[in-house]
Amino acid sequence: MLNILLMIILIIILFIIFLLLIGIRISFEYTKKGSDIKGCLKILIFKKIKIYSRHFPSKDKDDDENDENEEKKQRDIKKLFNLAKPCFNDFKIFLKSVLDIIKIKQIKNHLIFGLNSYADTGKYIGIIWAILAAVNPMHEKLQLSAEPSFNGSVFDGYGINEVEIYPLKLIIPTLRLISKKEVRIFIRGVLDER
Repeated sequence: MLNILLMIILIIILFIIFLLLIGIRISFEYTKKGSDIKGCLKILIFKKIKIYSRHFPSKDKDDDENDENEEKKQRDIKKLFNLAKPCFNDFKIFLKSVLDIIKIKQIKNHLIFGLNSYADTGKYIGIIWAILAAVNPMHEKLQLSAEPSFNGSVFDGYGINEVEIYPLKLIIPTLRLISKKEVRIFIRGVLDER
């Protein structure tokens, strides 16, 4: 009986390691028009099997309002910044490792932007286009675009974003990050400020 139980546990552990090695696909689609935001977040395994799905706006708005009304604790941003300052280099190395592990399948976003002044709309859409011109060539699957709207103040958009993450490859960079004393002090400070 014990042998069968151990075999079942071993099979489950091997299956989880296999899933983490293959990767998890995260898909996020959204549409914003005026104050109406609609979207869907999906987490898939084997690129087809949905294990988590969340639609926005959620139907649990009453629960969210109750959570917001709970007593909020004031956070000391300066204290957290001072704790994070010695960790910036470690966080930069960790972020580079994470970006190597994440595989972008598709990032397609479109922004419709406008202000009440035509001149301001033209000025800021020019800045946005300059930023997008610098960002888009960074990856072949990246498609970011924007268009001006001269019909008053507008900030709308839509997008389809899909990435694959390989969590098993994240273990070593995460352990390296947590092994640093300054990072552990920062994490303790963040947990104390909650």
